[in-house]
Amino acid sequence: MSHIQLDQDIRSLSDFRANAASFIERVKSERRPLILTQHGKSSAVLIDVEDYQKMLDKIQLLEELSTARKELNNGEGVEQEEFFSKLRSDFSS
Repeated sequence: MSHIQLDQDIRSLSDFRANAASFIERVKSERRPLILTQHGKSSAVLIDVEDYQKMLDKIQLLEELSTARKELNNGEGVEQEEFFSKLRSDFSS
């Protein structure tokens, strides 16, 4: 996803309604989000589906890493060698 260009990527909701197809095509082809305003204030963001999925995947990974760090800080988990030993025994048969 490319960075927002303020002069091109902020549009009113009424402008979007009148030109929805072209704005959606631009978001898909240029991979830049479109910020929609309503009554002069930012209201919504339109982004490409692939970029949205990548963002969700990153959020999930960060949440999993945060959970793992908390578990390790609480003394939960196993040592690396113990983990690999168990993994080898589980998959050696």
